[in-house]
Amino acid sequence: MSASADDAGQQAIARLGFASGQVIQEFGYDDDVDDALRAALEGVTGTELVDEDYDDVTDGAVIWFRDDDGDLTDFLVDALTVLDDNGPIWVLTPKAGRSGHVTHSDIEEAATTSGLHAMTTFAVAPDWSATRLSTRGRGK
Repeated sequence: MSASADDAGQQAIARLGFASGQVIQEFGYDDDVDDALRAALEGVTGTELVDEDYDDVTDGAVIWFRDDDGDLTDFLVDALTVLDDNGPIWVLTPKAGRSGHVTHSDIEEAATTSGLHAMTTFAVAPDWSATRLSTRGRGK
């Protein structure tokens, strides 16, 4: 059973789309985050996640966000400040039925306010869902 759980975990990490050498900024770290997911992200990139105070260019961001964490729009604007063009932002929220759950409509509203678009959502860890946000396409 653990082999299949490991496979599922690796598939979830792969869906996040990060690659070796990328710098990923992490927001909203607390004692309830999924440590296995964090370790897997660091394993894929080969670098430690950088914190909210990092001020150099990043390749992506993960935001751990719970219902009582304040304004998601503020987190998104902070993530966009140092994010390289087209870098993904993943909002990680507690799954439905768990303490701190955030509705998809709340994520969409914050994304729109920040100039982003909610793309896809899936279960990324036992207690967490991941929603990908990206910049809106401008028609090329």
